[in-house]
Amino acid sequence: MRVDIWSQLKLSTDRLQSLHASSQDISTLKEKIAAGFKILEPLELYWKFPGINAFRRLQQHFERQEYSRLSWEVTQIIRLMSSRAELYAQAYMDQIFASEQKDGQQIISVDKYNQNSNQLDFTVLFIEDDITPEKEKELRQKLAEIASDKDKFIYQLIVLSNFEDALTALMLNHSIQCCVIGYDFPLRSNNRLSLLEEYMSGLEQAELAGEYYQPRGLTLGAIIHKLRPELDLYLLSDVSVVDVDAETNQNFRRVFYNQEDYLEVHLSIIQGIEKRYETPFFDALRNYSKEPTGVFHAMPISRGNSIFKSDWIQDMGEFYGQNLFLAETSATSGGLDSLLHPTGTLKEAQSLAARSFGSRQTFFVTNGTSTANKIVVQAILTPGDIVLVDQNCHKSHHYGIVLVGAQPLYLNAYSLKEYSIYGAIPLKEIKQQLLKFKREGQLEQVKMLLLTNCTFNGIVYNVKGVMEEILAIKPDLVFLWDEAWFAFARCTSTYRERTAMQAATDLHTRYHSPQYRKEYAAFKEQFDRLDPEDDHTWLNQRLLPDPDQVKIRVYSTQSIHKSLSGLRQSSIIHIWDEEFNRRSEIDFLEAYMTHTSTSPNYQILASLDLARRQVDLEGFKLVHSQIDMAMVVRQKVNTHPLLAKYFKILTPEELIPETYRPSGLKRYQTQEDPEVEFQRIEQAWEDDEFVLDPTRLTLYIGKTGIDGYTFQNSVLMEQFNIQVNKVSLNTVLLMTNIGTTWGSVTYLLDCLHKIAEGLEQELRQYNQVEIKLFENKLQHLTLNLPSLPHFSEFYSGFRSHPATRQGDLRSAYFLGLDEEKIEYLKLDNEIDEIMASGRELVSSTFIIPTPPAFPILVPGQVVTGAIVFLMKQLAPDVIQGYRPDFGLPVFTQDALDSLNKTTGSAMTKTTAFTHLAIAVTNLNASIAFYAKYGQMSVVRLRVEPGTVWMSDNIRPFALALLEEEEAKPILPPSHIGIACVSCEQVDQLCKLARKEGCLLEGPKDYGPPTGYAAYLRDPDGHHVEISYGQEAAYESRYTPYTDLA
Repeated sequence: MRVDIWSQLKLSTDRLQSLHASSQDISTLKEKIAAGFKILEPLELYWKFPGINAFRRLQQHFERQEYSRLSWEVTQIIRLMSSRAELYAQAYMDQIFASEQKDGQQIISVDKYNQNSNQLDFTVLFIEDDITPEKEKELRQKLAEIASDKDKFIYQLIVLSNFEDALTALMLNHSIQCCVIGYDFPLRSNNRLSLLEEYMSGLEQAELAGEYYQPRGLTLGAIIHKLRPELDLYLLSDVSVVDVDAETNQNFRRVFYNQEDYLEVHLSIIQGIEKRYETPFFDALRNYSKEPTGVFHAMPISRGNSIFKSDWIQDMGEFYGQNLFLAETSATSGGLDSLLHPTGTLKEAQSLAARSFGSRQTFFVTNGTSTANKIVVQAILTPGDIVLVDQNCHKSHHYGIVLVGAQPLYLNAYSLKEYSIYGAIPLKEIKQQLLKFKREGQLEQVKMLLLTNCTFNGIVYNVKGVMEEILAIKPDLVFLWDEAWFAFARCTSTYRERTAMQAATDLHTRYHSPQYRKEYAAFKEQFDRLDPEDDHTWLNQRLLPDPDQVKIRVYSTQSIHKSLSGLRQSSIIHIWDEEFNRRSEIDFLEAYMTHTSTSPNYQILASLDLARRQVDLEGFKLVHSQIDMAMVVRQKVNTHPLLAKYFKILTPEELIPETYRPSGLKRYQTQEDPEVEFQRIEQAWEDDEFVLDPTRLTLYIGKTGIDGYTFQNSVLMEQFNIQVNKVSLNTVLLMTNIGTTWGSVTYLLDCLHKIAEGLEQELRQYNQVEIKLFENKLQHLTLNLPSLPHFSEFYSGFRSHPATRQGDLRSAYFLGLDEEKIEYLKLDNEIDEIMASGRELVSSTFIIPTPPAFPILVPGQVVTGAIVFLMKQLAPDVIQGYRPDFGLPVFTQDALDSLNKTTGSAMTKTTAFTHLAIAVTNLNASIAFYAKYGQMSVVRLRVEPGTVWMSDNIRPFALALLEEEEAKPILPPSHIGIACVSCEQVDQLCKLARKEGCLLEGPKDYGPPTGYAAYLRDPDGHHVEISYGQEAAYESRYTPYTDLA
C-alpha cells in the first residue's frame, strides 16, 4: 500500500537523520530508503499530492545527504496525507519548498488547511495528447480562475497523456471522481507497471491486428464506464457532434467539441458531482426539521415536545439529541413524500438508487430484507406455483412461500462436514431438477429460482453463468437473488460482475446483439445433432438460450444496513424485469402495500438516500480498503507461527470443492509472483462456478478445543468485546466492512494472539487427565463431526406429484398449528425406538438450528436419522422451534392417516401394484421406443438375464422389459396405455411414429372414454395407445378415476 510505504519512509528518514548526526553506520538504512523511493517513484505520477515534483525534491535531499531536511519534509507530507486537506496541501508544500530550513523560521501550521470550511474536494483526471508543461500550467490556471471560494465543491487536476497511465490512475487513486478525456492519444506509457501489463498487451495486439479501429478516447471511455460506472466522463472531441454515436453518448455525460470554453467544462464537472451528491429525501427531511411547525396530528414525539418537557424521560432527549426529534414526523408534504405512493423526493431518491445500483426500478424497504423477500415472493408467485429454492436460504423466504401458497422444491447445496458448513447450489443440481419438471410436463408451473448470493460464509455464485444456462431450459423463469450481505459488491468491478443487476444488464445487452445470434446459431446446430431426451445433452455442456424467447426477469434484495451505511432495517429491492410493466407491476405494488407500513421510519429512508450517495462517491475507495484489511487478517493469521497453531482462515481450496474451481485458485496469499497470483484471482472471478469473497473470514478454531458457541460468547464477547456474526461447531465467521478500521484489525489480531498465548500456558500446566480431556475435545471438533443432512423429502400426503420433490408447505404449516394434530418427542431413546419401529415421522414446524442458521426441518418434511443425530449434537438453546422440555414437534399418526385418506395416499395399504412385465426380443430397441414415446427412463437394470424396469417417474409403477428369444405381442383390445398432456403432443408423436413406420391408426377423437388417441406398434408388435382426455388420464397419480362408491 502506498500510504504504508510512505509511513515506512518516514520512520526510516527519521532514523537516518539520528544515526547520521551521531556518525553511526547508515549504509543499510540508505539501501532501505532507496528501495522505498524506487517503489514510490512510478506511483506518485498518479496523485496530485505530494506528486512527482515533490517526490523528486525529496530524492535530491537524499542524494545531497540533506537528511535533516529530508526527514522534516517527509513528516510534513505524512501529516497532510493523513488529513482531509490534500487539496490545500500543495499550497502548504509550496511554502516549504520556497523556504530554506533555518532556526526559528515559522512555517504556517497544517491546521490552517484542515480547518477550511465546508468545501468538499475531489480529483479530476485530465487525459490529453501532447500536453506540454506550458499547456498544463495554462489549463490549471484557467480552471483555478473560474473556481470560487463559495463553491461547495473544489477539485484538483491530475494531467496524463496516454491510455495506460489513465487506467492505472483510475485503479490506484480512489479520489478521482471525474475524467475529461481527449479524442485520441498514445496507448502505452513509459512508466510501466505490471498491474495492467497483460491487459495492455492484449489491447496493443488487437490494434495491431486491426480487430477494431476507433479513437482511443472512445475506447478508454467505454472501459472506464465498465470499470467505474459511477464516474462522470466528458469527451473532448475532434469531430462534430453528429458523428458521435449513441453508445458514446451513453458512456459520456457530455461531449465538448474542439476544446470549447473552459467555463463550460468547469460548470459541467461541478454539476456532475452535485448530481451524485444530491440526496433528495435527506435534504428535504433536514430542511423540514429547520422549519417552525405546529403539530396537530399524531406523534407527540415530533419536535421533541413530549421529551424535552418531560420530568421523567429527558435522558432520552440527551442521548438521541434534538435533531432526531425535529425530523420525526408523519407528514408527507412540505418537501417530504409518501413511501407507498411516492411522487416527489422519495421517488427521486429511489431513481438515483436505481441508477447507482444498475437496476430498472428500486424500492426502499424500512422493515428489513425479511420483508423485502416476502414482497418479491408474493409479487411473483401464486398458489400452486413451483419455486426452486436454496434450502440454506433465510427463513423469511420459507415463511413467504407459506403465505403465498407456492410449492417449494428444496435444492441441496454441497456440504463441508469438516467445518459444519453448507456451501452453495451447484448449477448441475438446478438443471437436473428443471429437466425432471420438463419430463413430467410441469415446467410451466416452475415460476422462480431463489438463491442466496453471497452465502454466509462468502461463497459467491457465477450469476451470469447460472442465469444463462437456466434460461436455456426455461426462458421466462424469474430469478430472486437474496443479496442481503452483498450490497457493497456494486462498488468494485470484480465483485460487480457477480451481482444480479449487473448480470441482468449484461445478459440483456448480449442477447440483443448480432454477435450473440451467430453464437446461438452455431450452438443450436451442434445441439440439434444430439438427443434432446438424454439428460446428458443438457447437463454436460454449457447451454445458450434462444434470443427470440428469452426474457430477463431478475430481482434482488439487499440489506443496506449489513454492508453499507444504512440504519438497521434499511433494505432495498432492485428490479431488472423486462416484463415488469406488462406482467408484474400491479402484483408487485399490491405486495409492497401488503407488507409496507403506512408509518415508515423517515430516518431509515434518509439513511438509504445517504448510503446511495456514499456508494456513488466513495464506495470504490471504501470497499478496496475493506478488502485490503481482510487480506491482512488472512495473511497474519495463516502465517504467524503461534496463531497458525490454533487458528486458520479458511481458503477457497477449503471452502469450494475443486470441481467448481477450474481456475485452480487455492488461496488468496501465495508465494507466487504477485502478477501471476493477481491473474489467477481475476480468472477465478471471471470463470469459476463459485468463488470466495475474501472479506468473509471463516476462522477455523477446531484446534483450540473450544466450540464455536463458547468461543463466540465466553471468549470473544465476554473477554474482548468482539462481536461476530455466525458460528458453527468449529468455525467463527468474521468479516470486514466499509466501517472497519486498521485499529480494529490490529485489536482483533492482538486478541487472537492473547487467546493463543493463554492456550499455550494452559496446556503446559495440564496433567495427564486434563491432556486426555483436551484431546477428546479436539477429536470431537476436528474428526467426529456430524454429517450435514440434505433436505429429505416431503411426506407423501403433502406432495402434489410423486415423481418430483416439491411439497405443499402451506398446508403442512397450518395443519401444524392444530395442537390436536401434533405430538412431541424427546431427542433421546424414545425417538430412536419409534424410528426403528418403521414409523415415518413428519415435522409439524420449522426447526432452525444455528448452525446452520436455516431450517433443517420444514413443516411436512420427513424426519431422518441424520437430522435427529445432528440435533443431538447441538445445544438445545440454539435450535429455534425446539423446546427441550417439550421435545420435537411432529404430526401424530392419526393426523397422517387422516391426511392419507384425504389425499389417497397408499401409505396405509399392505399391497401395491408395482409393474407390468412384457417380453421383448431386442432390449435396446424397446428401451429406445418407450423412452421416445412414453418419456420413460430405465430405473433398474439386471444384466443376466437381460431385464430392465422403465418408469415415467410420475407414478409408483413400472414397465418391465424381459429379453427373450420370442415375444408374443399384446394385441387389441389389450394394449399398453400412455397419456399425453395435450392433443398437440399426440400429433407430434404420431408424426414421428409415421416417419419411423410404427403408426398403426389415428390420431383421431374416438370419443369417451378413449378420447383423442392413436395406436402404435413397438419393435415386438405390442400395441401401444397414446391418448389425451381419457378418464384415467395424465393427471392420474395415486387416485385413479373411478365411478364406484
